[in-house]
Amino acid sequence: MTDNKRVRTKRGFPHLFLPFSTLCPLRNTLSLFSTPCTGTFTGGESRRFFRPREEKRRKPTNPLSVEGAQLSAYTMKTRCALLILAVLVGSCAQFTDAVYIVGENDQPTEKQETAETYMSVLCSPTPGPSSPPSSVDALRPADISAVYTFGMPLSHRHEASILVSRITELLSMFTPEMIPQHVAQASSQPRRLLKEAEELSRPLSHQVSGWKFVLMFVSADSLCACSPHVAADVAAVVRDAETALLTLQEKLHRALIHVTVWSAFHQQDNCDCMRNEGINQRLQKAILLKTLQDSLSGVLENPRWHSSSSDFSVVLHSAPVILEPSSDSDNLGSDINQLAVQLWTNMLQPMTGQTKITDNGVIAIPCPTQERPFLRTQNNSPSDRETTLYNKASSVTDPRSLTTQRQVSSSRKSNCSQVMGTEIPCTDRSPSPTTPTSVHELRPGDIKVVAAVGDSLTAGNGVGAKVDNLLLVMNEYRGLSWSIGGDENITTVTTLPNILKEFNPSLTGFSEGIGKEDNPKAFLNQAVAGAKSGDMVQQVRILVDKMKNDSRIDFLNDWKVITMFVGANDLCDFCSNSVFFSPRNVANRIRQALDILHSEVPRAIVNLVEMFVVDPLRDLHSDKSLGCPTWFASFICPCILKPKDGSAELQRANDLNREYQRAMRELIDTGRYDTHHNFTVVLQPFMREIVLPTLEDGRPDRSYFSPDCFHLSQKAHTLMAQALWNNMLEPVGNKTFSHDFEACIDLKCPSETSPFFRTAVNSNHTFTGPPTTPPPVNNWGSDFSCVDTAPSNSVPTSVHRLRPADIKVVAALGDSLSTGFGAKAKNLLQLRIEYKGVAWSIGGDKTLETVTTLPNILKKFNPQIKGMSVGQDGKQSGFNVAVSGAKISGIPGQVRRLVDILKNDSSVDFNNDWKLVTLFIGGNDLCQYCHDRASLSPQSYRHHMMTSLDILYKEVPRTIVNVMEILEIKGLRRVKRDSLGCTWIQQIACPCFLQAEEDSIELAEVKRINREMQMEAENVAYGGRYEGREDFAVVVQPFFQNSIIPLNADGRPDHTYFSEDCFHFSERGHAGMAVALWNNMLEPVGEKQTYNNFTNARNSVKCPTEEHPYIFTKGNSLTRPAPTSDSSTTLSTPLPLNPDCSNSVAIWLAAVLAVVGLLIGCVATWLFFCCRDKGDKRRRSVHQG
Repeated sequence: MTDNKRVRTKRGFPHLFLPFSTLCPLRNTLSLFSTPCTGTFTGGESRRFFRPREEKRRKPTNPLSVEGAQLSAYTMKTRCALLILAVLVGSCAQFTDAVYIVGENDQPTEKQETAETYMSVLCSPTPGPSSPPSSVDALRPADISAVYTFGMPLSHRHEASILVSRITELLSMFTPEMIPQHVAQASSQPRRLLKEAEELSRPLSHQVSGWKFVLMFVSADSLCACSPHVAADVAAVVRDAETALLTLQEKLHRALIHVTVWSAFHQQDNCDCMRNEGINQRLQKAILLKTLQDSLSGVLENPRWHSSSSDFSVVLHSAPVILEPSSDSDNLGSDINQLAVQLWTNMLQPMTGQTKITDNGVIAIPCPTQERPFLRTQNNSPSDRETTLYNKASSVTDPRSLTTQRQVSSSRKSNCSQVMGTEIPCTDRSPSPTTPTSVHELRPGDIKVVAAVGDSLTAGNGVGAKVDNLLLVMNEYRGLSWSIGGDENITTVTTLPNILKEFNPSLTGFSEGIGKEDNPKAFLNQAVAGAKSGDMVQQVRILVDKMKNDSRIDFLNDWKVITMFVGANDLCDFCSNSVFFSPRNVANRIRQALDILHSEVPRAIVNLVEMFVVDPLRDLHSDKSLGCPTWFASFICPCILKPKDGSAELQRANDLNREYQRAMRELIDTGRYDTHHNFTVVLQPFMREIVLPTLEDGRPDRSYFSPDCFHLSQKAHTLMAQALWNNMLEPVGNKTFSHDFEACIDLKCPSETSPFFRTAVNSNHTFTGPPTTPPPVNNWGSDFSCVDTAPSNSVPTSVHRLRPADIKVVAALGDSLSTGFGAKAKNLLQLRIEYKGVAWSIGGDKTLETVTTLPNILKKFNPQIKGMSVGQDGKQSGFNVAVSGAKISGIPGQVRRLVDILKNDSSVDFNNDWKLVTLFIGGNDLCQYCHDRASLSPQSYRHHMMTSLDILYKEVPRTIVNVMEILEIKGLRRVKRDSLGCTWIQQIACPCFLQAEEDSIELAEVKRINREMQMEAENVAYGGRYEGREDFAVVVQPFFQNSIIPLNADGRPDHTYFSEDCFHFSERGHAGMAVALWNNMLEPVGEKQTYNNFTNARNSVKCPTEEHPYIFTKGNSLTRPAPTSDSSTTLSTPLPLNPDCSNSVAIWLAAVLAVVGLLIGCVATWLFFCCRDKGDKRRRSVHQG
């Protein structure tokens, strides 16, 4: 790369950082005789990770010693000889390299492609002054001469060491002499930061030259978040950190100190209270980290740390480094890499935009710029503490005065969003003349008792918190809770109980004030912050006991309204255990709690509030101007807020969210809670669809949320209470199921014709009953809805203007997945049968309505398409030349065979018919990799892939090649079934992947090779090698890049997608692959879906659009207009693979010059040593004489 330009590649490497075994040779090659890429480790208890090694001249032990002088002379001469040889050979090598790059239009060589891929993830040093800066505020990464770290967490020292190593690797891009050194912890006992700071500064106190960078960890792992002494413990840690920094400030010269809070989410051995199921562990730990973060910030904001001296400064990173638990070593490495980029980003001056993560998990490294080239200090980077930049007009006014609220002017569409109280328009508020005996004839005035169970949204976490105090989220404002709070009255606080109190002033059961569920004022609000569906049974049992034993409640005769709202925390943790948090299991736990209420509580109507859609909360954290504490919210709800936009993980979360909602509806629709007249459960769906409130400038309105941008503020609780009330008065089957936070909600009133709370019975709603078992699926076909299926007006001459109907021939290359191996097998005997007619990429059995394959889709556009396989085994294979068990090394032979078949088939117009060839290979290479690493390496994969595509490029005109990335096989380890095929044959089919132990080095290696093979396929396809012809294109279809194992309702792998060996795909799996391939073909390069969720919905087949009716290639995916067919020329013969460049040097000349240079170097070296030996002999003879 030149001119410091950054290149954004389509793909990267499986790990974020390049190993130094790669980087060092690269640097030493570019600067052959500069300071070598080595270093030495010094230091005691503190961690001195790297330091440029100072080359020392070797001196004779005695200056007068002739032998010593001779030794020095010999050494110098030998070095000179080697230098001459290296210069000669190096010059030839550089000339040889130049031979390959002088032609601007030359095809890129593999060496160039590799170098470009490496350089694309590295930062280019920005030009700076030649001398080191005198001020710490002008310190660039290249100015750092040494890096130290201390305060390493005791419990996760290994992970923290890797993290620091990553930082040193990043710094090495600017200071090539640095390499990381890892040193084991000398002591197994926790040590004070002051002690470590003293040991660090002792040998450095006299070093006045060279800038030092010190990374100080302040670990929160030893603190107990739920301890009553946590405030004092945090204060002690902060004091220790402050005294340590004072020591460094006193003794170190030219030092920049960066401080970061460290935490690993785990239950400490000394913190028994965190094991209590009633404790919201994530929220407690998040609050602890926020307390420690803010306390340190308060100390470090003192000007003494950054204004007393120009050569010393201290900076606190804005967010803690949080290591989440991971059972997968591969995921752990990825997590550490992301934490490293977080640290690195905080080390630099603030940038605009965010760090991007590509689909393959590779993180783009932020780099210093010309405008912001320095390491961050307090002076050159003003504090970026969380701000409240959102529109002040949207902030909450005093909730205690309805009169004041009405006088407040607002720029919003309506003043109702500022009002916490509500007017009750209902005139008839009287109860029934006599106490009703049926729940279906229940008026609001008949309700005597209110109760609630649920999680933090019912407990009221942060409802009354001030916008600038995140710590108040820990407070449970139960008196303001939407469904159960009873603070003050309806003129100042809108809650369901306060509305009901207007109909019955003697209502009881509501909660008041601030406190936990065991606080007497909580009363019948038994919601627990952090609760999940599994906690509902315990909450319900406690609630029932309280109602039975409280003298204020006539348990048998009083009518009760009980509200249950739960599920968000299940969704926030589902990615940690998809089986435990599956929709069916969550619904079953809710059912168990409702069953208890149904069997034990008379005269009750239960509101089951349908779970809301969580995804819109992400919008709050994507706009950094809102100042939301994203790290805090991500810690509380990682499965929703951590996945990147458009990722498979986020799609799975959204799908699960909908499945939770559907499972709740199906539970109530069974009618199991309408068996007698004094009890019912009604689903209230007002939260099914929510519209996030926005400001006038379109940004999300943060005032509807508590300071953590996750829990809801009183404004939102007000609207939820109003919406719940209205839902209760709406008939079942016709309830409002969307909730616009911006819209004013007018309270509904009971009417003369419908004075009762609406239930299924008084709404004349017919329950659908329990979900019926679906009939057995007879086929895995798909529906086809595309309207425009016509071909081009004339046969196109450009592959970039190719419509699906223009395809005349289909063909396939690959292994058993392309032969349909065992696709329809019902037993082990049928496993070896190749059901080629249903093979995803080439099968042509029946029609699309019954068999989903790529050719069957294409037949909807061109019924005369040729080449598809029919039936089983090899009877009617068509142009399917795939071979079960094949490896990449066999693909060139398959290509040769395919070319011969196409040329010799009379039904094919070889030169004029457009052909679609699908290549899917690599599974057997990966599965056998550990047995033959040399011939099955990614480099070998690349070589054979390139050879195969070269043949097609040279010999086959009018062709588009689908190259499938190898399946991410790690998901298959989860596919288990108690059968001989799944327990024995599966292991044999893929031993290197499936037999490796979990978290083993062998498994980590194969996962890495899996990723590298995926990337090699893309590097070959998009390296420019096959872009010289207008009638040929290679397109990577990446839907297998990230594997998503299809799950059943229990959250376990769905075996119906797999054959009898739990390794190959069944016909259903082939159908899902066919749809994913087709849809990938209609997606532009760079925006293709990189996963397949195997939904098998019959309506999943995409259609070409009017704006882009063509199959996407790299050429027509660009912003520039695709070439028109009129300007294209028909190619009667394929173009040569390498264009002829008149300004390039002949390859044979480069080889000759290289050999000549090597011979000259060898002869010169030989002559030098001969002369040296003769001189030695003469000197020895003179000395002896």
